[in-house]
Amino acid sequence: MKIVLLIALISLKCLFLEAQNVSFDNDSNLIYNPSFELHSSCPQRIDPYGIMDEVDAWWQPTHGSSDYYNNCGGKQCKVPKNKLGIQMPRSGESMVGIYCSLTDYREYIQTELKETLKEGETYKLSFYVSLSEYSKGAVATIGGLFTSYRIWDTTRQMLTDNKVKTLSNGMRQVIATFYQPQVVNDFNRPLFDTSNWQKVEGIFVANGGERYLTIGNFYPEEQSNHIDPMNTQNILPGAYYYIDDVELYCLSCKEQKKESIAIENNKAKQDDFMVGSTVVLDDIFFDFDKSILLPQSYVALLKLRNLLNENPNMKILLAGHTDNKGKDKYNEKLSEARAKAVYDYLVERGIDKKRLKYAGFGAKHPIADNKTEEGRAKNRRVEFTITDI
Repeated sequence: MKIVLLIALISLKCLFLEAQNVSFDNDSNLIYNPSFELHSSCPQRIDPYGIMDEVDAWWQPTHGSSDYYNNCGGKQCKVPKNKLGIQMPRSGESMVGIYCSLTDYREYIQTELKETLKEGETYKLSFYVSLSEYSKGAVATIGGLFTSYRIWDTTRQMLTDNKVKTLSNGMRQVIATFYQPQVVNDFNRPLFDTSNWQKVEGIFVANGGERYLTIGNFYPEEQSNHIDPMNTQNILPGAYYYIDDVELYCLSCKEQKKESIAIENNKAKQDDFMVGSTVVLDDIFFDFDKSILLPQSYVALLKLRNLLNENPNMKILLAGHTDNKGKDKYNEKLSEARAKAVYDYLVERGIDKKRLKYAGFGAKHPIADNKTEEGRAKNRRVEFTITDI
């Protein structure tokens, strides 16, 4: 067993060394918006209980309030100088920031990958961090966790994997275990540079099905190699890091990826769509009782935009729907506003408005039982119907 493990480790090390000399084009990066340049609005202030909802394709998976910085932002969110430190982005005009340890309070960022990871394939993840000089200390164990599901937790502390176990007597017990990130910075390499960007990187073999990436510190303080560097000012109650330039490449399936995308696109053009077809836009998210699109919706919206670009004669009707809670007139108004939000997104990104129409139907057309929460969730949707192709 030890020999097999040693061979596996040597193979991974060889792949890692080979990867240093491999060049990838931007299309091969499996991360959307890797340097956080694309955004729906300019950040204005740092809110300790706020939600990071300005940057496309990235969001916070907990109630820990991750922060977005852009040169177009307000005074608290500017670059290089902002409320929580002074740092130029490693590239472009944008970056994000998260607390990573010293207290129980933690922050994370999450994104959806361009494609689901393939079982047995080898991938390389890298991103850059820079410690804020206002931090009280520094840590080592910042990493990247890949999961098949979207993580959402109301905690403001360290993320744990919470599973419900039903005991023989019928009682239910929540068992919390530490997540094990596939890529994590070396424990013996604390990330304390406040002037330069330090690279966090590693390679791993996918189990298959991983679709989301979460970045942060998944270890308690005593396992994070916390240090008190001499170059910080001890203003912030924790280790606060700026993050930029996230990259994920497949080291063993580059050519296969190109072929599978070509087949998938060809099938979508020829077989899947016809006039009258209605498609529910999965993974479209709004704030509760609002019509503002959340960044978690980016991937689904991008797929719709690409579909329209690949089929220039296609015209669609965007329809908003709600569950049956609330008054009919209010639900119709809210559903129309949500359909219009998708319409506005597409128009702002180059789709001719003559190809698009939108409408709100409230709770008139349910697709599931409104008596259950699961059914109501399905009924709260935006879908499109092809009117011409």
